[in-house]
Amino acid sequence: MRQLLTGARVFTGETILEGHGVLVEGGRILGLPPEGSGPAEAVEAVRLDSSCLLAPGFIDVQVNGGGGVLFNAEPSAEAALVIAAAHRRFGTTGLLPTVITDEPACMRAAARGVVEAVRRRDGGVLGIHIEGPFINPERAGVHDRRFIRAPAEEDLAFLCDLAAELSGRVLLTLAPECVDDAVLARLVGAGVIVSIGHSAASAERVAEALDLGVRGFTHLFNAMPPIANRQPGPAGAALADHRAWAGLIADGHHVHPALLRAALAARPRARMMLVTDAMPLTGTDRTEFTLNGRTIFRRDGRLTLADGTLAGADLDMAAAVRNARDLLGLPLEDALRMASLHPAEFLGIERERGRVAPGCRADLVLLGPGLEVLATWVEGRRQDAVSAPAP
Repeated sequence: MRQLLTGARVFTGETILEGHGVLVEGGRILGLPPEGSGPAEAVEAVRLDSSCLLAPGFIDVQVNGGGGVLFNAEPSAEAALVIAAAHRRFGTTGLLPTVITDEPACMRAAARGVVEAVRRRDGGVLGIHIEGPFINPERAGVHDRRFIRAPAEEDLAFLCDLAAELSGRVLLTLAPECVDDAVLARLVGAGVIVSIGHSAASAERVAEALDLGVRGFTHLFNAMPPIANRQPGPAGAALADHRAWAGLIADGHHVHPALLRAALAARPRARMMLVTDAMPLTGTDRTEFTLNGRTIFRRDGRLTLADGTLAGADLDMAAAVRNARDLLGLPLEDALRMASLHPAEFLGIERERGRVAPGCRADLVLLGPGLEVLATWVEGRRQDAVSAPAP
């Protein structure tokens, strides 16, 4: 039966509407009729509180884990679906499970798991993010240097085949100074979304990579050298060249809010998106986990090794949206777009996701007055959020 979600304000991805409902059938949005103009067909009316906001479901392109599961440790379809379910409580209706630098067998198992998980249309798994291993060891961060390497022919063939199987929803983070032009051109030509990260590339090398079709910057400023007056590096290049999208970890720890505000002032907001870089503790009350034999501690909103090295983020997307509004001073509409429409555009799926519009999937999030998540819909199926309040 058709459902009419009514009573709440609606953020379409472009603007906030008052006095409109969202008509849903078969997992799709049919229209946004004015309230009181009910369609002639039989409709189940679902009344939402007028203090709430119905918005496009969040999309996160960098999720290492959630619900107690680390994707590197359990690279399977079941794990990917558990991670997606954990993040759904925080408004994320679509994500890329992320496998970081590891043994080749881990990357391949993760890819097989995602291919299987994507077949679950209401599972929330959109594709895969492979972060490494073709990165700069000097900018490894928490990545295990033992597994950092240059791409071999079998790696490239595997990634190109995977992009075809997943309709291009394969995001690969690499350091462009560690691969040659032919590698970049081959990956981009095969439909792999290539992003610059864990890199110390010169601004000139970044420009060459962007000319070849590299499409993003992974967690801008993190795992990159600081901007210097004669060596702007990847971060400085990102501020000056606006062709690619940039992911921001807006947790108040990874990057100083003043620097994030500077990036937002320098770059078009339409090329900025929020990412969580979340680890398995999201959605749990656990205080530590293990990554490649090393213990990661959860302390004061940070995840770190014993020496203080950041190891992912203690962040969910709803909190990132609140931080974008409150720490970075963004209008609510921009904060919401950075969590939905912009990542959808980055992935090339904006015709189906990231907007509340006729023809789009009914992937939605209901936000309370404090931007706390009250419920989500994936393909029109509602899941109420429990134990996911605003801080």
